[in-house]
Parts: sequence; C-alpha cells; structure tokens
Amino acid sequence: MDYSIETAPLEDLQCDCIIVGVYQDQQLSPSATALNNSTHGLINTIVSRGDLGGKNGETVLINAVPDSKIERILLVGLGENKPLSGKDYKKALLAAVNSVKKPQIKSVVCCLAECDVAGRDRQWKSRHIIEVFNDAAYQFTHTKSDKETESQIQKISIAATETERDLAHSGMLQGKAIAEGMELTKHLSDLPGNICTPTYLAEQAIELSKKYASLDVNVLEESDMTALGMGALLSVSRGSRQPAKFITLSYQCGDKDAKPIVLIGKGLTFDAGGISLKQPAGMDEMKYDMCGGASVLGTLLAVAQLRLPLNIIGLIPSSENMPDGDANKPGDILTSMSGKTIEVLNTDAEGRLLLCDALTYAERFNPEVVIDLATLTGACLVALGRVTSGLLGNDDALCNDLSAAGETANDSVWRLPLWEEYQEQLKSNFADMANVGGKDAGTITAACFLSRFAEKFRWAHLDIAGTAWRTGPTKGATGRPVSLLSQYLIDRAQQPKA
Repeated sequence: MDYSIETAPLEDLQCDCIIVGVYQDQQLSPSATALNNSTHGLINTIVSRGDLGGKNGETVLINAVPDSKIERILLVGLGENKPLSGKDYKKALLAAVNSVKKPQIKSVVCCLAECDVAGRDRQWKSRHIIEVFNDAAYQFTHTKSDKETESQIQKISIAATETERDLAHSGMLQGKAIAEGMELTKHLSDLPGNICTPTYLAEQAIELSKKYASLDVNVLEESDMTALGMGALLSVSRGSRQPAKFITLSYQCGDKDAKPIVLIGKGLTFDAGGISLKQPAGMDEMKYDMCGGASVLGTLLAVAQLRLPLNIIGLIPSSENMPDGDANKPGDILTSMSGKTIEVLNTDAEGRLLLCDALTYAERFNPEVVIDLATLTGACLVALGRVTSGLLGNDDALCNDLSAAGETANDSVWRLPLWEEYQEQLKSNFADMANVGGKDAGTITAACFLSRFAEKFRWAHLDIAGTAWRTGPTKGATGRPVSLLSQYLIDRAQQPKA
C-alpha cells in the first residue's frame, strides 16, 4: 500500500474515491462543504433527501460526480457535531474503509483527519487512518490458490493543509510502521501449525534481522536450553516432533548504558493440550497460541522502522504442546531454570511453563522493565470477552503506563488484582508450586504463577487470549497488542532522560 499526504485543493484532486464527513442535522464537515460547493450542491442534495442521517458509521457512496476528476464521493456519518471520542473516530474510519472495498477503487483520499477528536492532534488522527485502513484491507491468502483479495486499494492519501503537513506526515509514518508490524503479526498467526513451527518462527526472526540492521537475533536450540536448565520449557516440547526454539531479538538504539525493555511473547505454535487433551471443537484455533510471540516480532518491526532511541530485547520461547508417550503427564514434577520446582496438574497449562523460564532468562539483561504477552487463559476470555486484554503486574507505574498507552492506541487493557491471597491456590504437597490454581480466578492465578519468576524486576503481564484473534465468520488474527506496545515504546522514547 502506498501512503501519502495530500495538500492540493480538493477540487483539483484526481482519485477513485474521496472520503468526507457529515454530522447529524445535515451539517457538513469543512471538506464536505468544499466538495459540495465545487459540485453545485451535490452533497446537500443527497443529505437533504434523507439518504444519510449523519449517525456515526453510516455511509453513502456517490458513484458519479459530474464535471470532476474525482470518480466517487463517500459520505461518512460522524454523529453529533462535537469532538469525537477515539473509539467513535475509529468506528467512522472502519465504516469508511469497509465501504470502499470495491475492485474498481484503487486510490482513495481521506479527509477525516480534519475531524475534531477529543484530546487528539493531527498526528494521532493520521496515524489511525493508516492503521485502520491497513488492518481492514488485510486478507490471508498465503495458502489459497486464488490470491485475489476483497480490497484492491493501492494508494491512500490523507488530506491536510500546508500548516498541518508535518504533523500529518509524522502520523503517517507512525501508522505505517505499526500497521506493517500488525500485518506481520496477523500473517504469522494465521499460518497453520504445519507451516508455522518453532523453526519457522525462528527463521522469520532471522529474516527480520537481515532486513533491519538495528536488529540482531540469536536462537537457542534444545541442547542450549538443557545446558541452561530450562526444565519447564523443555517439558512442554517433549511430546512434539518439532524441536523447541528460544528466540532472542536485540534492538540497541538507545544509550549504551541504558537498561533494556524486555518483551516476552509466548510462541506456542500449536497447543493440543498435551495429555490433558483439549476438546475437538475449536482446536484448530490453537494455532493462535503463538500470537504473543508473533506480536513481539511485529512490535520490533515497528520499532525498527520508527528508529526509536531505546534498547529493547524480544524473547520468544517457542514450542508445540502435543500428546505423546514422552509428553508431560499430570503429576510430573519439573525443575525450572530458576531452580523452583513445579507440579504439573494440567498439561494444558503449558504457556506459563514456557514463560517462567523466559522470565528467569530475562534477568541476565538487567532489564528496566519486563512485559510478557500471551494467549494464556480461557478464563480471561470469560472475564473480559474480546474487547480488552487483561493486565496484571507487580509495578503500578508500569501498569499505569500500559493502560495509558492502550487508551491512546485504541487497544485497551483492564487491570486485574494480583493479591497475595490468590497465591494460596498454587500450593502443592509435592513441589514448590502447582502449575494451576483450580477453577477460580484462572487468569489471576496464572499471573500469580508468573509473578514468582519476576521478583527481581518491574514486570507486567498481558493476557491476550480474548483479543489476539477473532472467531466465527470473521475468524483471523487481530494483530493486537502490537499497537499498544508500540505506543508504550513511543511514549518511553519521548520521555525526558533522567
């Protein structure tokens, strides 16, 4: 997709479609007013006859524009003529892009960055145009013989005045980087487990490091993990014929002595549940159990494009969880890299076994903060649905920063308690802890388990089990939480140095 900023007068533009906003009570946005004047009242005619009431997300496509180089005009309802919320702005953008997914529309000029959004500037609005349009245009075709996609849009231009050009351009660059990071995340996540194995995921990290000189990659093999004592992680891969990989991506563009931000993504490329076998219905979606790892790759792609002045380490422990004669069994006792022992009560609670060794491994980087992200618990989907990701952590400032970044990114999180009382549920008669805490508060007890391996640094955990992919007719990866993490890192890069 080609992105640009357009500052020419609207009446001089040539494109397949231009997108303008209309408020309720037949009030036109500035761009709609300008187009209405240059088309002899065409938009007023459409609006006055009741074809568009102006409700947020309503659209009308005008397919013929007399005496104009603009082929079509898309009118988008914006609701009441007052500042939009970030979510309402995104709703209007999504309605717009879904209305221009026509094979004959290849070039689009979007004027919606002129909308007044509460607390947001032209940079933010331009960025979200790119993110939303790119996200909606994505279609997975890798394993299809017919590679045709629904949308044929090749060029998106964001209308701006000369005085707004720099902010709009900055937002466009941010949006492009984040959109491409989300696209990589979605593509890897949508790949089937017979293609996207731990080895394949490691190969993609290597390819990313070849593309961006700021990224270095190192891949630990099972023999390396054995030498390090990663007994928890390796226990998960025992039932699989695919060897586990531990992927480290290093981005060092900050001050030499600055402590790194460590991102850890669960990279379970397929989760059958092991001996505690999952139910058949929906098991195909367990290819998405590596969305955390894919999101780390996508976030680092965005960071590399944005050239943020930070030091970042991405860790992706990757494996499969399969039933086999050598697989983990309920009742087995494992010794983690930290030396702490774990009683396996449910082999389907394997993601925390990958993450606990990765958290211990993160200590060697003397991190400023550590953020892990994982499709960890079905309980999080029950608690929060598919709207917001779960957030838990041992540091209020870090959790507050992530919450704020989520609001800016339109990629929200909701913090859950991590109280000492919940730790009681992990008691084991035979080991230092059990790997599950019973049916109550499953998301919280999973985070309690992880917290025991994160005592030496500031740490936050994102449970993305409900937000990393959609199910049903629109089944597919969402690319979340790449936008959230990218915003958090942008915010960190903009903080004054101590």
